[in-house]
This record gives sequence, structure tokens and C-alpha cells, in this order.
Amino acid sequence: MNDKQSIKDAYGTYLVPTYAPALTLVRGEGMHVWDEGGKEYLDFLAGIAVLCLGHAHPAWVEAVREQAGVLTHVSNLHAHPLQAKLARVLTEKFVPGSRVFFSNSGAEANEALIKVARKWGSASGRHEIITMKNSFHGRTLATLTATGQEKVQTGFAPLPTGFSYATFNDIASVKALVTDQTVAILLEVIQAEGGVVPGDVEFLHEVEALCHDRDLLLLIDDVQCGMGRLGTWFGFQAYGLRPDAFSLAKGLGGGFPIGAMVASPKLAEVLQPGTHGTTYGGNALACAAALAVLETIEKEALLNRTQAMGERFRNALTAMMPEFPFITEVRGMGWLIGVVLDRPAKPLETRMFQEGLIAVATAGNVIRFVPPLIAEEADVDEAVARFRAACRAWKTEQEPMEK
Repeated sequence: MNDKQSIKDAYGTYLVPTYAPALTLVRGEGMHVWDEGGKEYLDFLAGIAVLCLGHAHPAWVEAVREQAGVLTHVSNLHAHPLQAKLARVLTEKFVPGSRVFFSNSGAEANEALIKVARKWGSASGRHEIITMKNSFHGRTLATLTATGQEKVQTGFAPLPTGFSYATFNDIASVKALVTDQTVAILLEVIQAEGGVVPGDVEFLHEVEALCHDRDLLLLIDDVQCGMGRLGTWFGFQAYGLRPDAFSLAKGLGGGFPIGAMVASPKLAEVLQPGTHGTTYGGNALACAAALAVLETIEKEALLNRTQAMGERFRNALTAMMPEFPFITEVRGMGWLIGVVLDRPAKPLETRMFQEGLIAVATAGNVIRFVPPLIAEEADVDEAVARFRAACRAWKTEQEPMEK
């Protein structure tokens, strides 16, 4: 890239076109980011549920800076203290005797879930995994096959076998797919990429009971719902579930790439030397970032704040519905909130950018809000004001087309 070439032009020249960035962002602080022209935005996307401490949080910055001057990477052929400490902290928030495998991303963490399930099931000749329609588990070959959306699978055949897809929140659909080859059920407690579709409490507990009755593993993809996003450390805890294993990523590193597969005592020693591995997973720099995230969430009581501020935002959005008939539902939990429209959401997303509010259109007709957990009342109220301004402008644009 030369001085005369814009960042967006450079993207179009040098990067594989898997994304089409709408904004060029150059700086962030707290709840705010700025683009290359100096325009300020209130960030209610947080890098897609990643920046749980916001941008450039002092505790996170200092932890990464300090660790970078001490030890960054040794590979998993050697031990370092931060990986052991991070694993201990995570398992203490789950169940005694659980263990952790670290990776670099959510897709890799979900790959580890799939591998540990199949390795465990190999003794009894079972390998099939039931997932949910409209789910999202990643873009590697195994995880896009686990994803219950044909659009992400198109063009990548032949796909790995051994996956079937039930209807979310329909226990009869799940039971109908169980065979003598089934080893596990994999799901999200809220389908985030699928449109912020919450799992019914009754359904999720029926799935858990089914797993117990049929000796199946309950696997939970907690990549987007975990790390405080629902107001609990792990998303499944908000529903009172206890999975056999679960995945984490996104908010775990607060902006630094790291994922984790946390296995209960039942699965803690299934993967032995030579069965799975990673070069970068759990490196010292990533672990320092993750520990800073965990410590700051605890210190600043962000779980309680998430519950309170998420409710404040949902209530304000719900109160806007009479003014904007194109909003048909506001749903979600904690700081994972979806605004459902009766029409495509992408144009409203664009209008929100113009008003200085960043969120994302998903599942065609849903605006998804996943802001940093540090959001305070003033941030919530400002986001509501900017969203209302965007909706009013969009409503004015839509009215001539509806006559």
C-alpha cells in the first residue's frame, strides 16, 4: 500500500475477498472507535462479541505489554506458567477435575469438541453428532459441516460425514435423529449468528436429559454466549446446564486470538499425546490477555453490569416498537440482543453507521447488538438515541416505497 492508495483500495487489491468491509477503523478507546476520516462511532459490535473490555482497556494493554517483554511463545513442547494458571481459573468456574485444551479460535475449539466426542465414542463404535438447523460453529470443513446452514457449506463438497440437523427448540426433532451411532449433541444456548434465537429453557433441559438417558455427550458451543456475554461466566450457566464439554473463544482474549475446549472429568483424559495438538494454542501472550480479561470482569463486576445494562437496552428498544412498526421483536439475554425486522436489515445497518452506531445485520432480518461488557447507562442511552435516529431516518426513506 502506498501513501496515495486508500486502505479500502488496498483491501481490494491484496486480500482474498472473503469480506467486504463497510468501515475503515483506525483507533479505539473504551466504547468508541474512529474511522480514517476522524468520525466517531459508538461500538455495539465489539469485533463480533470479542472486545468484552472495550478498546484499549488499561489493564488489558498493560498485561499484554508486560508479557511481550518477558515471554511470548514456547510452543506446547514446553510448559509456561500462564497457560497452567489460565486453565486453573477456567476450570474453577466450571467443575472440579475438568481440563482445558487451548486453541487460536472458536472454530478450532469446536474442532476439539468434535474430536474429543468421536475419540470417546470410538470404543463403542459411535461417531454421529446431532447439531441444530440455523446453527453456526465455524468455517473449517468439520465445523461448517456441523453448522446447520446450507449457505456456508455450498461449494465445499464432499463434506465430512456423520452430522445430522435437528430443529432448534423442538425436542421431538432431536429424538427422531438419535440412532445407535449417535455419540453427541452439539448446540448453542442462543443461536447468535442464526438471528439471536434463544433456546427454550425446557427444550435445553430436555436435551440434557436425553443425553443422560441415551449415554450421549452434551457439547455446548459457548464461543459467542460465553465469557460474561449472558451475565454469567459461561452462557450455559444462565440456563442451569452442565455440559460434558464446551468451547470458548471471542471474548476470552478480549481482542487477542485464543480459544479453548473445556472438558468435564468424563472427557478430561480422552485426548492423549499424539491425538490432538496446536503450535500456537495457549501461548504466553494470549494467556496473559485472557487472564487480564477474567480478572477485570471479576474486579469491575461486569457480570452484574451486563445483566442490568442489557435489560435497560432491551426495555428501551421494546418501548420503541410502537413508533417503528417494522420492528417485530426484541429478543436475547444479557449483552446478546437481536432486533427482528419485517424486512431485510442490511439497509438499517448502513443507516446506523451514518448515525455513528456500529452493530451488524444477521440472518437476513435481524440487527445484532453485542457491545463491550463495560457499557454504562450513558452508553446505553446514547446507543438508544442513535438507533432511534437511524430508525426515524430509515422510516422516512421507506414510506414513499410503501405507498
